[in-house]
Amino acid sequence: MTTIEIDEQGEPSIDGIDIDPAMVADIRKFETMLARNLAGDLDDDVFRVFRLANGIYGQRQGGHNQMVRIKAPYGAITPAQLDRLADISERYSRGWGHLTTRQNIQFHYVQLERVPELMWDIATVGMTTREACSDTVRNVTGCHLAGACPHEVLDIQPWAEATFRYFLRHPISQRLPRKFKINFSGCATDCGQAMFNDVGVIAVNRTLDDGTTEAGFRVFVAGGLGANPHPALALEEFTTREELMPTIEACVRVFEQAGNRDNKLRARMKWLVDELGFDELQRRILASRRFLVASSSWPGGIPAQVVATGDAPAGTGSGPVTAVGQGTPVFLTGTSELQRWDQANVVRGTARPTVSAMAWSRLGDVTAAQFRGIAAIARDLDAEVRITNRQNFVLRGLREDQLPDLHARLVALDMAKPGAELARDVVACPGADTCNLAVTQSRGLANAISEALEAAGLAEVDGVRTNISGCTNSCGQHHTADIGFFGAERRAHGSSAPGYQLLLGGYVGDERAEFGQKALRLPAKAAPQAVVRIVGRYSAEREYGETFSSWLGRVGGAKAVAAELKDLDEFPTPEENPDFYVDYGETGPYAAVIGESECAA
Repeated sequence: MTTIEIDEQGEPSIDGIDIDPAMVADIRKFETMLARNLAGDLDDDVFRVFRLANGIYGQRQGGHNQMVRIKAPYGAITPAQLDRLADISERYSRGWGHLTTRQNIQFHYVQLERVPELMWDIATVGMTTREACSDTVRNVTGCHLAGACPHEVLDIQPWAEATFRYFLRHPISQRLPRKFKINFSGCATDCGQAMFNDVGVIAVNRTLDDGTTEAGFRVFVAGGLGANPHPALALEEFTTREELMPTIEACVRVFEQAGNRDNKLRARMKWLVDELGFDELQRRILASRRFLVASSSWPGGIPAQVVATGDAPAGTGSGPVTAVGQGTPVFLTGTSELQRWDQANVVRGTARPTVSAMAWSRLGDVTAAQFRGIAAIARDLDAEVRITNRQNFVLRGLREDQLPDLHARLVALDMAKPGAELARDVVACPGADTCNLAVTQSRGLANAISEALEAAGLAEVDGVRTNISGCTNSCGQHHTADIGFFGAERRAHGSSAPGYQLLLGGYVGDERAEFGQKALRLPAKAAPQAVVRIVGRYSAEREYGETFSSWLGRVGGAKAVAAELKDLDEFPTPEENPDFYVDYGETGPYAAVIGESECAA
């Protein structure tokens, strides 16, 4: 057991590094509960609920193999934390970690007995796994460009930080009917993807009677993905800065009281719209907020984090402003690698004045060397780092003259491909590699699609996103992408085979969410060719600056495009091509093996 010292101020520390007392209590309790479980004194079902609430998730490999999910609120991460994550990957995992679509960092194959040791290691850099899984308020996500975006109305970073701190260990959020997700975006472009969360907050302006403007928020509720996606709905036209925190707490309280505790499949906030009707859900939330002032924990007013740092927007400078958001056009006219990276991966236009640059992470995987390399860059260039919801890093607070050096260092780390908003930036969940619920190897498909696009000369087509999930649960957010896939078992010639449902036309932005429409089902091994055809046709037929959604509508929609791909939905016999009956990265015949779900434990 780790020895905790008490420093001169009475605070706990390890090797002279101060540790948050709440983290110490969390880890000590985990040590105790783990010891009881291993000794047979604590039932596995009870321990599983406790383990998940602490961000530790069982893998399909069984035994004591665990996935450890570490929270990075709104994607914020420091050089010291990056260095420690590199250490974690080598000490406990496979030498690399995985960036998620919700701005967490995951490590797989961590042995259960070593989890407390890992928790102590991350506590020394202020990180926690607490409530990263289970029926809790999950990691609070936010726009990765917040505080550096030329379009933002408010800097949502201190608001996201305040929300994260407020609900971490909050009594009402420990055993909710189901998980609860909160998201922040600084403007209607919605790079943070607020429109499919239980609570999505977008900074907006309103015009007052005297003609002046007031910055505040529009709060959207009851959004969600999964097998039955629901777009979030506006709770009210405008929420003041003073009332934002009570509004969010009222949403959590109503969900805690009214959420379905008998059927986990209908337990998310989105189902309350179906069961109560939106008018009644809205009435309950606003009534809860009205009387929340009577609570001893009333969170009204401007949070201390916002008061301390301010939330003024970055503003726009005198030069050109880079477009952001889904469907952003990227014009790669440069002849050098540096120029093309600059055109695709750099965001300009802030008045502070700074620029931001993406470090592309293939499939969201980051090696120990890459973690340490990004940490060193951040220190040397005095830059901030954020994890994006497309599984990349962004470095912010840069100067123009630092970009050549940054690019050269990213080249050395193999993170310098022009990837932001280009076709090669494929997003995927971990899939059947480690997840109990996945039925296909989504990571393998993502890699195959990337390779097929590169081979076809289409990897740098702009304005098209591809997202993949290994099942219907949408951890890869397939509903929101221009091209989306979710895994499904297929039957052909009397045998099981890996397959996918293709969706087209998903979009999130402009305070709306449009979910991809089903096109057709495909063999897993035919999916890369389908993407090549779709991206190739879009590239050839689109008008100047035309988005994928606009093009799709102009050519007849998902079904029309699917009709031209029908020849790909054919399985050869196992004798003709046995490869169609083996999933990506596997060596034996495909079998849809689904383990016991821990998502709803």
